[in-house]
Amino acid sequence: MEGNLFQQLIQYFQTNFGYLFELFLNHLLMSIYGVLFAALIGIPLGIVIARYGKLSTAVITLANVIQTVPVIAMLAILMLGMGLGMNTVIFTVFLYALLPIIKNTYTGLTGVDRNIIDAGKGMGMTRNQILRMIELPLSLSVIIGGLRIALVVAIGVVAVGSFIGAPTLGDIIIRGTNATDGTLFILAGAIPIVIIVVIIDIALRLLEKRLDPSHRQSTKS
Repeated sequence: MEGNLFQQLIQYFQTNFGYLFELFLNHLLMSIYGVLFAALIGIPLGIVIARYGKLSTAVITLANVIQTVPVIAMLAILMLGMGLGMNTVIFTVFLYALLPIIKNTYTGLTGVDRNIIDAGKGMGMTRNQILRMIELPLSLSVIIGGLRIALVVAIGVVAVGSFIGAPTLGDIIIRGTNATDGTLFILAGAIPIVIIVVIIDIALRLLEKRLDPSHRQSTKS
């Protein structure tokens, strides 16, 4: 039975490769676009709350509140104002990606050794120079970690986007749940999603490790 299912799965991938690849690409691009937009807002916001610590609790709490809303409920709410389709899904990804990006940027910047910052001040560096030349390079691996988490979250959010008419790999999974024996369709949609998650997670983990200052020092020594 399992061997027969595997053969059917291979045959389905071969027969519908073009359709699956299109959904795969849509799924990946919607995830990336949403996270990129979140990074454009989240990283500067993380820098601001790291500089003005009193704002950190309010900003991170607000981002946490967004995370508590179920994805399907958030999609339904946004759909009322933005309509069906990809734009609504991308904006939903943007909202859910904010927390890990803001939090990791804040954590990375506040975790920089104060002695190094004081040394920069002693050399006559301005606040912006310290940020650009010391704090951001030293916290970059932590920020990349936030982007990695955000992308993994985004891929799951996009899969649910099929319920509001966005063309994603979730389409195939939904077809499987509606079929009498939909195991083939569920696997055909789930396997590419898992592949995207694994590739992104491994690639960004490697980048994160390379940018980690402690890893670079051990490599040089």
